Amino acid sequence: MAAAGLVDNASPPRREAAEPPEARGLTRDGVRLLISRVDAGTIHHARFSDLPRWLSPGDLLVVNTSGTLNAALTARTAGATFELHLSTQLPGNFSVVEVRRPGAVASLPDPDARAGTTFELEDCGRVTLLAPYPLAGGLEARSRLWMAALQLREPLLPYLERYGRPIRYSYVPRSWPASMYQTVFATEMGSAEMPSAGRPFSAELVTRLISSGVQIAPLLLHTGVASLEDHEPPFEEYFRVPPGTADRVNAARRAGRRVVAVGTTVIRALETVTDDRGTTSPGEGWTNLVITPERSLRAVTGMITGFHEPRATHLAIVKRVIAAAGGAAPSSQLDRAYREAQESGYLWHEFGDSHLIIGGE
Repeated sequence: MAAAGLVDNASPPRREAAEPPEARGLTRDGVRLLISRVDAGTIHHARFSDLPRWLSPGDLLVVNTSGTLNAALTARTAGATFELHLSTQLPGNFSVVEVRRPGAVASLPDPDARAGTTFELEDCGRVTLLAPYPLAGGLEARSRLWMAALQLREPLLPYLERYGRPIRYSYVPRSWPASMYQTVFATEMGSAEMPSAGRPFSAELVTRLISSGVQIAPLLLHTGVASLEDHEPPFEEYFRVPPGTADRVNAARRAGRRVVAVGTTVIRALETVTDDRGTTSPGEGWTNLVITPERSLRAVTGMITGFHEPRATHLAIVKRVIAAAGGAAPSSQLDRAYREAQESGYLWHEFGDSHLIIGGE
């Protein structure tokens, strides 16, 4: 459902991207691109392959290089079969996990999971739920996410390659190969779900962007599961911002160029290491930063994102980007962009279309 105030009842329903664009006869960069020039209050329509037309020499794209794990596993206990989503890897062979029960098309959250339950995995693996995550009450409390002990006979990454599969939700009715869930920027595996804003980039498009003078800088943030049915805020995620990326962000800001985050994960990492004077530093660790309507962005002045469930945390970030890019009345501009996307038949979710939010040079 759309959040109240985002789109009115007269707007047409959104369309879900039920399969990768390659299955629809498109290239990765052939998906549609909605451009919000928020300083001018204008909206334009293009293809993602047209992205170089909308950026200028010296602009900086910051991308997430985290690769997507086969993070969904079949789990069994007491004769019943479940699906286990490995969300966030913790030190010491502990994990944050989500327990899900079989559904008609894809799995659904299991509200009956309890601390102390042990699940059997393939190849004699075991997962034991230890405590609700985060631990806000007692061990007996219900929870969507759990801190769990993970016992495997081989290291996690090869185990997931062998026995896991990509996390999939009901709007994608069939399974797709793991390659469909990787971006061209992926260098280090660790995300439960794809940093999907980077999916439409192709190697050819990256070459064209660099040839046109647009800079591209990497950082890392391993994403957890995004199935926030109860609209809870995002939890801690591991990130790394290299010194070279911090230097490029600072240089672009000093030169008056755009700093365009490719996805909300990039914003979360960059804003974690940017002080209130707007200086970005290198950093590594765990971030619990939540962007709220009251917090101004300090590093980012533009964004590439998809069309997603209108969770409060996601929309708060997009509204702050609109304000940082020079847009007035962020809620109204976002409402207009989403309504335009719906009326024009844009596709939602990780296999869908894209939204570029920028201001002037």
